[in-house]
Amino acid sequence: MAWAPDYVEVDDLASYLRIDDAVDDPELALAITAASRAVDHETNRQFGLVASTEARTYYARPDYDMGYWVVHVDDFMVTGAPTVTVDGGSVTTFVQEPVNASQQGRPWTRIRFTVDSEFLPSTHPHEVSVTTRWGWSSVPVAVEQATLLQASRFFTRRNAPFGIAGSPDVGSEMRLLAKVDPDVAVSLRDYRRLRSVF
Repeated sequence: MAWAPDYVEVDDLASYLRIDDAVDDPELALAITAASRAVDHETNRQFGLVASTEARTYYARPDYDMGYWVVHVDDFMVTGAPTVTVDGGSVTTFVQEPVNASQQGRPWTRIRFTVDSEFLPSTHPHEVSVTTRWGWSSVPVAVEQATLLQASRFFTRRNAPFGIAGSPDVGSEMRLLAKVDPDVAVSLRDYRRLRSVF
């Protein structure tokens, strides 16, 4: 899997739509990619996994109420502590948060420095470097289902090029929404990341 991949395969969407030939495969693939990126946008995160470890730099923030520094990082789920440096200095004493993320099948999203940390960050941008294998170990079922639903909507949208579906003659006319399907939003609610990464 790669970073920000397609979350379902063409065969999955074809089966979902009850399509039994390959004529529409190129359009199905486009719909899947568009739907996968819509899921990313809706959740403010992605569900892929980089192939190998890589270093990424971040901005640290002080938490004045708790008295420590916090770095919001991209999602990571791999076991084993990441490699952390502050302005080139190695830090081995830190806390991965949420603390119980791995037991709940969720990623870690923060690095918290403690009073025992070898180096503490300041307000300098991108002075904290974190090296790990970024991403999710597997795509959650809810994300796959949301992608199928949104991709099916994108695919069938070609039959309503002006954004109107149904027929005014039989009273079934409706305007298509300019946002993700409401059921997609519901299924992704628990996967939304509220804080952006710097």
